[in-house]
Amino acid sequence: MKRILVMGLPNAGKTTLAQHILEHLQNERKTVMWLNADDVRKQFNDWDFSYEGRIRQSLRMRDLADSYDVDYVICDFVAPLVEMRNNFKADWTVWVDTIDKGRFEDTNKIFVAPEQYDFRITEQKAEKWGEFIAAHILDNRKRPVFDWQKETVQMLGRWQPWHEGHRKLFERALAKTGQVVIQIRDCQGWNGSNPFASNQVKNFIKRDLDPLYQGQYEIQLVPNIVNITYGRDVGYKIEQESFDDATHAISATKIRKEMGMG
Repeated sequence: MKRILVMGLPNAGKTTLAQHILEHLQNERKTVMWLNADDVRKQFNDWDFSYEGRIRQSLRMRDLADSYDVDYVICDFVAPLVEMRNNFKADWTVWVDTIDKGRFEDTNKIFVAPEQYDFRITEQKAEKWGEFIAAHILDNRKRPVFDWQKETVQMLGRWQPWHEGHRKLFERALAKTGQVVIQIRDCQGWNGSNPFASNQVKNFIKRDLDPLYQGQYEIQLVPNIVNITYGRDVGYKIEQESFDDATHAISATKIRKEMGMG
């Protein structure tokens, strides 16, 4: 039996996504049990959302999952605490990251974004991602792990903000070696512009790339590099990529103005 955790803030779309994953797995003749956290709390008449109550709920979800003799058990619950996820010990973790805040302020305050997960979903398109996730689970395809010894493409920029043109450049870079390091110049406020802090830029990039490219890129913060100098026979190439006119026309400056950030 494999445990699938679908986690995220309330109203992020966990239950809808879990249902689609369930349907796709069942269509492949797999036996699947689905546990919803609210249904479980109702069954045990336990509506304690203190720290102790949340820990108890995570252990209960784990015990219930282990009680079923099936191929997969899908559990959708918020799991806002790292301890809760550690207790559940999921074989697959799906982070539904489609909203910034849920409807319960106490949960918003304690929610810790996961650092380890297999899928991060940033758009509410449950049918699309349900099929995608189920296919990976059926093939036992875990996300790739970045290999620091492997040939890698470097992308250096301000990314103020990261946009569709940058995404296309990333995909072109990824096709060369299979992994990319994206370097963020630490330049907030430089030249009277560049309004975004490096952590904001990092979040923009991860939100865009994580659903499909987790493990195939790393992000590094670097100084405000304005010149790159190299000698001969350095063992790497510096290349300029060409795109169609529409892509070249994408302007971070224009996007900032539309955001009211100049």
